[in-house]
Amino acid sequence: MTVTKMSWRPTYRSSKFRNVYGKVANREHCFDGIPITKNVHDNHFCAVNAKFLAIVTESAGGGSFIVIPVSQAGRIDPHHPKVCGHQGNVLDIKWNPFFENIIASCSEDSSVRVWEIPEGGLRRNMTEAMMELYGHSRRVGLIEWHPTSSGILFSAGYDYKILIWNLEIGEPVKMIDCHSDVIVCMSFNTDGSLLATSCKDKKLRVIEPRSGRVLQHASCKNHRVNRVVFLGNMKRLLTTGVSRWNTRQIALWDQEDLSMPMVEEEIDGLSGLLFPFYDADTHMLYLAGKGDGNIRYYEITTEKPYLQYLMEFRSPAPQKGLGVMPKHGLDVTACEVFRFYKLVTLKGLIEPISMIVPRRSETYQEDIYPMTAGTEPALSANDWLSGINRDPVLMSLKKGYQKPNQLVFKAPVKEKKGVVVNGIDLLENVPPRTENELLRMFFRQQEELRKLKEELNTKDVKIRQLELELNNLRNVSPVGNNV
Repeated sequence: MTVTKMSWRPTYRSSKFRNVYGKVANREHCFDGIPITKNVHDNHFCAVNAKFLAIVTESAGGGSFIVIPVSQAGRIDPHHPKVCGHQGNVLDIKWNPFFENIIASCSEDSSVRVWEIPEGGLRRNMTEAMMELYGHSRRVGLIEWHPTSSGILFSAGYDYKILIWNLEIGEPVKMIDCHSDVIVCMSFNTDGSLLATSCKDKKLRVIEPRSGRVLQHASCKNHRVNRVVFLGNMKRLLTTGVSRWNTRQIALWDQEDLSMPMVEEEIDGLSGLLFPFYDADTHMLYLAGKGDGNIRYYEITTEKPYLQYLMEFRSPAPQKGLGVMPKHGLDVTACEVFRFYKLVTLKGLIEPISMIVPRRSETYQEDIYPMTAGTEPALSANDWLSGINRDPVLMSLKKGYQKPNQLVFKAPVKEKKGVVVNGIDLLENVPPRTENELLRMFFRQQEELRKLKEELNTKDVKIRQLELELNNLRNVSPVGNNV
């Protein structure tokens, strides 16, 4: 009888990304001397595209962020002009994926603003936004651009609502009102037909954004979800969170069945929030902890074990947040597949970190650069709102980056009026944004009260006079009959 021996060695998987390594830019290619915000909000405070780097800064009175052309690295002048129109701390900033000079910001002043940065960067402080969007009744913690439509912006506020803004008319057109606490993360699938959210109410949701209908939800008791990301077209979601033993972990979910995670994996016992970043072109997942110095990376596959650990980039400097360069801004000649911009608060430093696939050949590496989402929108705002879904318009990185998009982003001309969404006038609830505004509102209300009191008094007098006249008439009428 022959006995077959089982091999206990782990199965070896060949992967072209097995040797990807992180390379920190030389000091002269870092951005130095930036007063990075000390705000403890769990966002990245950083946004980057092929033209500009934007960083939320520490500032007295109101909120501001700095915009620097990506090519102008080095020490930044302490008096470098800022975007400083908000009356409260800026909590999130995001570049429009199709118009590289357009950036949106949201703030504790309960507003969302859209700014147009001039070619070559700012020459003076910018206080006038292209659009000021009011609709949230509390501070706005999160914004996301729609991935395929040029004029759709999502904002999530501390009023537990997500507003969908049509920037072609400059107004909110939908309100998603299914959360019972603060929304901490929003992520779209590839064509923007689904929205995944994580929330402080410990629920993970998959939402149809146009109707606001919750298609799937998971109450995460064993895995408290912090951040969520759609894994491209894989019909999967990945979340980072905390286990019941307070260890950091990640979980993989089937987007059509959130009853149980497909895989849960413990990471470590540290306490910083884990930020996930997914690259749909290479199927690589990057995990960066807030306050950590390292970035772990994995390859995601459709078969078990689904998550393949690759390696870890290590650095002693802790990161506050990370910006990510879009694909068309990468250096394809260096086989760069991902680039982070790491915020090192203590040093006031922004450090680019390139993730590189080691290759000997000097030629363009077709296999690591498939066609990727480009800078041309697939839909207008009205197309998307009418129910059309389209995949992103793809571009090749082979011929270098040429921008095909000749569209111009225009701000709508608006007259002041109420904004009614789902039967609620959103502008009724907008709080005052400055002390002066508060005082003006107070005095206006005092004046209104005084006028109302006067009106009441005159009406009281009038009522008393009418009552007296009525009594007189009653008393007089029998006498008249006798005459």
